[in-house]
Amino acid sequence: MRRTLRNNGLSIAMFGLFFFVFVLGQTITGQHEYNSDQREHGQRAVTYAEYLGTSHFLEATMENWESEFLQMFLFVVLTVFLYQKGSAESKDPEKEEAVDRDPRRSKNKKDAPWPVRKGGLTLKLYENSLGIALFILFAFSFVLHAVGGAGVYNEDQREHRGSERVTTLQYMGTSRFWFESFQNWQSEFLSIGAMVVLTIWLRQKGSPESKPVDAPHSGTGES
Repeated sequence: MRRTLRNNGLSIAMFGLFFFVFVLGQTITGQHEYNSDQREHGQRAVTYAEYLGTSHFLEATMENWESEFLQMFLFVVLTVFLYQKGSAESKDPEKEEAVDRDPRRSKNKKDAPWPVRKGGLTLKLYENSLGIALFILFAFSFVLHAVGGAGVYNEDQREHRGSERVTTLQYMGTSRFWFESFQNWQSEFLSIGAMVVLTIWLRQKGSPESKPVDAPHSGTGES
């Protein structure tokens, strides 16, 4: 058990914080905010379980998820062919990296993942599987953001006796939808851009996201 915790401590900590601190905190405070708005408009308050099924919760959650997955998808793909000299988050433009080697040369290795041993289309998909997965998660979150946003928009119309109702597709054409998206996207790309640049000069001892403390500023990658 101790070995399992040691070997998986990072993912356990990250998902633990995700579920038991941030999602729980968001849903509890979100329910209070939603019910406060409900009372202002003469509507009944909802239970915690009911709140999890509201458009308010869906929109707030998915508009954040979409920005995270978009950021990670583009970062993974752009670092294939773009470089930042001196950054711990970049490949070294002056040398060939292990991640660029042709996996087809390793098809006979016993410990190679099965798509590498199988080759063909299976390998082609596998060697791009991280980017594909992140893009699918982005697209999924993007669509659910639109679904939730349309629901919130239509609820607002009903509460204020507005006559306009929109479908999910129509909502995706509104400035409100794109404002919600861009306000999240800009912060994500600012943060990853800052990470790329700051790792040129700054260090965090023991972290694989940093160069070694004694590495020169001109050194790129983790070496």
